[in-house]
Amino acid sequence: MFVIVVYDINQKRVSKFHKICRKYLYPIQRSVFEGDINQRKLKQLQRELEYNMNCNQDSICIYELDSNKDAYKLQLGTVNKTNYIFTPSILKSQFF
Repeated sequence: MFVIVVYDINQKRVSKFHKICRKYLYPIQRSVFEGDINQRKLKQLQRELEYNMNCNQDSICIYELDSNKDAYKLQLGTVNKTNYIFTPSILKSQFF
């Protein structure tokens, strides 16, 4: 399955969360990660994030898609072409 993880966390935990997410997914922006992952690894990622978060201060969103085949990504601004999962024909970096 294809997963997108987005987090808004206390500054004290940013590097910890970044390291955890990099073990499983590709960094897209400072607090956005995406990639293909199986159900077992997704559960591991979720457990690690939950263990390290403060539920009163932090927020984590995990979006699950069956695949990236039917997903469309519009990315505006700087595009790091080495860190994307979508094919170049799908990735756009300008307004239409």
